[in-house]
Amino acid sequence: MATDRPQCSCCNNPVSSPSVYQTLSEMDFERGIWSAAMDGDLERVKSLTQKGTDPNLRDSTGYTALHYASRSGHHAVCKFLLESGACASPQTPGGATPLHRSAYCGHLDVVRLLLQHRADPMLCDDDGSSPLHKAAERGHEEVCLLLMESCAALCSQANNRLLLPFQLAPQGDLQELLKPPR
Repeated sequence: MATDRPQCSCCNNPVSSPSVYQTLSEMDFERGIWSAAMDGDLERVKSLTQKGTDPNLRDSTGYTALHYASRSGHHAVCKFLLESGACASPQTPGGATPLHRSAYCGHLDVVRLLLQHRADPMLCDDDGSSPLHKAAERGHEEVCLLLMESCAALCSQANNRLLLPFQLAPQGDLQELLKPPR
């Protein structure tokens, strides 16, 4: 009788489920502050910081807990991390900040919180993109308005492909709104 299930290497019996392997860095991530921040587990984030975990600690890829919480839109976790001394504008090896991540994902309340904690909206990633480029690319109008309100010069900032934020926005009102003044 033929089966599509994997066979055990020492006999012909089917394997109930394939083995799962996890690297040490993956285990560190899951046990660390980064996974808790990404999951929005405020109590675990609090517990880890109270036990001495630095809120600015980077994972093996250079991201902080604030990057993960911002990308996932976990306002309460972001607020706690910032109030616990997390830097508002840490850059990954690729130049991304929590503001880039939250703007790209359209998390208006997190973008506002980061700006209130002096996150730098002018910082660019390795592609030369500002948080406004990221929000425009995804069509997040309210996020774009907030970023422009915090720094009007963002509208005139080109990325490495020489594209302005309005050129990345979907056709329509947002594109017109983002056009730099002449």
